[in-house]
Amino acid sequence: MPRQARIALAGVPVHIIQRGHNRSVCFFSDQDFVRYLDELAELSVRFSCAVHAYCLMTNHVHLLLTPQEADGCARLMKHLGQRYVQHVNRTYRRSGTLWEGRFRSCLVETEHYLFVCGRYIELNPVRAAMVSHPREYRWSSYRANAEGARSDLIKPHDLYRTLGGGDQARRDAYRGLFQDQDMAAIKEIRLATNGGFVLGGERFRSEVAPMAGRRVVPGKAGRPARETTGPSLIFFQ
Repeated sequence: MPRQARIALAGVPVHIIQRGHNRSVCFFSDQDFVRYLDELAELSVRFSCAVHAYCLMTNHVHLLLTPQEADGCARLMKHLGQRYVQHVNRTYRRSGTLWEGRFRSCLVETEHYLFVCGRYIELNPVRAAMVSHPREYRWSSYRANAEGARSDLIKPHDLYRTLGGGDQARRDAYRGLFQDQDMAAIKEIRLATNGGFVLGGERFRSEVAPMAGRRVVPGKAGRPARETTGPSLIFFQ
């Protein structure tokens, strides 16, 4: 069965998850985290992808970025995955696959979901009970986005600049987004990303669907009802 086409559009943010094979560890030391981020910084420039948020967990990676070209994400992740696997195999004298396979992704509606997705990414270590506050985790973009830590990797989205009239006001507003965790939003993000669908409202979905050429939301569970007369038709909402 052919693989489902990935939905990608130039200028539209994308949430990406890539997991270790069988959910195994893919970062074995601080050196590995640093190497991955260095490679990501270089390749994000090469393939014109602005990185807005990230979190490197021990066995998977979250990225939120905007490509200038529709195939930018795919090209970035291909080269990044290959480079990092070469580093790991060379360093630890191993062979074989490291990643689960294709990375998973979803388009993210800017207006209502960009910050929701960024919060989801940067709160990963808190949900995993690794830290009590996102600032305590070294391998995420929280301190760059929320506290102004220097980063050569993070490129704030234009929407970030609307949070306040100056740098401090924007950081204060960004930190305010982390007061509560929206469990419904978490479920929605996971469903969209794992299924390769669209994370957004009805209007955004209806705009993307004709360009994607395929279903952009999950179908309803169960078999479709059969027509009693005439040809059978299946409609997806």
